[in-house]
Amino acid sequence: MKKPARLDIDAILDDSGTRIVVCCGAGGVGKTTTAAALGLRAAERGRCVVVLTVDPARRLAQSMGLTELDNTPRLVSSPEGGGQLFAMMLDMKRTFDEIIEAHADPARARQILSNPFYQSLSSSFSGTQEYMAMEKLGQLRRSDEWDLIIVDTPPSRSALDFLDAPERLGRFLDGRVIRLLTAPAKAGGRNAFRLLNAGFGLVAGAMTKLLGAQVIKDLQTFVSALDAVFGGFRQRADMTYKLLQAPGTAFLVVAAPERDAMREASYFVERLAEERMPLAGLVVNRVHVAPASKLSAARSAAAAEDLDSRGEHELTAAVLRLHAGRMQLMAREGREQEHFTSAHPTVPVVRVRAMSEDVHDLTGLRQIGDLLASA
Repeated sequence: MKKPARLDIDAILDDSGTRIVVCCGAGGVGKTTTAAALGLRAAERGRCVVVLTVDPARRLAQSMGLTELDNTPRLVSSPEGGGQLFAMMLDMKRTFDEIIEAHADPARARQILSNPFYQSLSSSFSGTQEYMAMEKLGQLRRSDEWDLIIVDTPPSRSALDFLDAPERLGRFLDGRVIRLLTAPAKAGGRNAFRLLNAGFGLVAGAMTKLLGAQVIKDLQTFVSALDAVFGGFRQRADMTYKLLQAPGTAFLVVAAPERDAMREASYFVERLAEERMPLAGLVVNRVHVAPASKLSAARSAAAAEDLDSRGEHELTAAVLRLHAGRMQLMAREGREQEHFTSAHPTVPVVRVRAMSEDVHDLTGLRQIGDLLASA
């Protein structure tokens, strides 16, 4: 089988036209470490970089040797080459609050921020994380403070849910219940209830009996404010979506040479193609290598058995068995990668060998960056 083209990481990082790199993939494949290593390498090559993680876990901070990150970009390193590395972790509640504060007058902002429905929505509503990821990415790009933004998406297939954010938010704001709830506020309070008595009045009456008048009032206040404030968000989300499709963006699918992870990688590649997103290539982490790869697993195992039968060189026999196991593991990993390549022959690939320990500082990230560039 023809080998896939090699993914040139440095060409991506050195291209001043590349402004956004999105790392996506299954959980547990080293995606966060890859994003952090890319950020450090780009900064050491002269770029001003911010790494944004959408994953609520603290893996990005840990990989950089930090105790925590928050919703504000924090300076991590200023290498001699003139670049800078910043990092941040998405706080969806704080980002939601920032949108309200930026796009509503002070009185309305206070009204929304104190509303119980808003407090619940901004903390736990399904899809809020993806909406806020799209918003924060757009904010970072519009600020133009960084010439490269690297996004570390959440693990699993939800990593690409933010691609649906504009459409899903539009469906939510345009939904029938939302339109009914906003109609009274738009048409003028009580007069509107009289006008809509035949339709919404019956529904409102039933809801008031069930939930209580104050609950309905809070809900109507929140929804009318939401409708007024979030028209602009929908437009910005659409702009960010188009930005992700533009030539200045590069998607990197990250995987490990295991069956489930490679299947997820195939899903991501196909989904990105459907959305017409610019795929740069595949990063396969934790690839095992053997120092004596010309010694096959079969020959190694046979030699170990021979030594065992003669009761000689127990340590040598043990090393040979370990080598046989490593060669078998490499063969399995090779087959999984070949399955991906046969399905996606045009996708460039870079393979990064497995490390002996987890990365928890800039030195480790620098080593990963070197492996990404020279694999």
